[in-house]
Order: sequence, then structure tokens, then C-alpha cells
Amino acid sequence: MDLGISGRTAFVAASSRGLGRASAEALAAEGVDLMMNARGTEALSEAAAAVREAHGVRVLEAAGDLADPAEVERMLAAGIEAFGGFDIMVTNIGGPPAGPFESFSADDWRVAIAQNLESVLNLVRGVLGGMKERGWGRIVNITSIAVKEPIPNLILSNSVRAAVTGFAKTLAGEAAPHGVTVNNVMPGYTRTDRIIELSEKNAALRGTTPEQELGHWAEQIPAGRVGEPEELGALVAFLASERASYITGASIAVDGGWLRSLI
Repeated sequence: MDLGISGRTAFVAASSRGLGRASAEALAAEGVDLMMNARGTEALSEAAAAVREAHGVRVLEAAGDLADPAEVERMLAAGIEAFGGFDIMVTNIGGPPAGPFESFSADDWRVAIAQNLESVLNLVRGVLGGMKERGWGRIVNITSIAVKEPIPNLILSNSVRAAVTGFAKTLAGEAAPHGVTVNNVMPGYTRTDRIIELSEKNAALRGTTPEQELGHWAEQIPAGRVGEPEELGALVAFLASERASYITGASIAVDGGWLRSLI
């Protein structure tokens, strides 16, 4: 299927590895020019070079911290100057630490909000006006299955990512008349550095091993395994495409059937 986005431009947050990298790869495979972002310059340069070589698209590198509004503004300005604007925005940032409520201070909550909510607001704020002017845009937020079914020991993520979902659903209604769609993808247990970190945390709490924790999660998933980043990247590319022009305000799980809710 031709997704109809060859020649479009995208900013993909936190894309040197994991779900962001898979999303960047999927978009590049469709002919989308990219600005890839990460905090670490070395990993970012390696990822950007690999995407350029594999797909032959233009890839700009934007090293910076998404939790810093000034850094977000700087990166987007550079991309808009180079590309003339962004047609696609993929928001994404690593999840906050695991732990129960009483283990986190007020400062911990402020950091989680800055990283996982305010980063989304600032990224979207920087591109929405241009999308509306051009009459076309795609905003895709990578959130979590935790917004539909809270995951034990992830109170920061459960809370803050739910706020992103409320924001996106509301914005979808405001942006739809201008040809801009806003959707969320909800990864389940997927083979990334994040799931390895969680398996280690849970193993320490329960007196098990990380391998046992991974196996326990796989047993809960009807597909019988954890997901691969590329499986989520494919959905991101579709939601960013011309073919998904009538899908907006949706939160779609990529979880192997883990969620049991009806809607």
C-alpha cells in the first residue's frame, strides 16, 4: 500500500533507539524526510546515518533535551528553517521511573510532568500552526497501554500519560477542521531498553529474576510474546499517512491482546 507521504517531513522524538527509532525507520521507508532527536549525540549520529543509508531520505539530527522548552524551540526552529515546516510530529520520550506513590517527591512529579506531558505540549505547539496553515498534518503520540489499564508500580507513567491522552482527544476535535489528525499509539510490553529496566526493578522487588519477569508478562499476553518495536513503528507510519485521514482522536493499542477492555 502506498501511504501517500513520500516527500513529507517529520520530527520524530527520542528516535536514536527503541520505539522512536522504529517509527523513524517506518516513516523513512515511505520516503519521509526526518529530523531525528535524542539527548546523546553519538547514538543519534549513528542512528541518523543508518536511516540515511537504508532509505535514501534526508535526515537532520537534533540533539537536545525534550524536557527543556528552550531546547524544543531551538530544535523545531532549525528543522522548520531547513524543511520549511513539519507535516508529521511523532512525540515520544522515555517513561518515568517505576515505584509506589510514597517513593516519589514533589520534585519527582514535576520532572515526570515536564518530561512526559509538557514535552508533548511544546512539540505540538511548535508545529500545529504551520500544519493548520497548510491544511494537512499528522500528530502521533506514543503513550502506553497504562492509560487504559494502569500498571502496578508505574504511578508516574499511569498518571502523566493519561493526561497526554486527554490533551490529544481534545485537540483532535479542534484540529480536525484544518486537516490535522491527532492520535495516540499505546505500546504494550515491547522489547526495548525500558522493558528490560522494568523487569530488573520488578525482579528486585519480588525476589525473582528479570528473565522470570519477562516470562510472566509474556504469559499474560494472548499472542504469547512481547512485541517488537517495528510492529509499533508500522502503525505510527500508517497513522501519519494520507490513508489515515479519517482517523483522529483514537488511542490504538499495539499489545498482542494484553488489554481486555471492550473499548
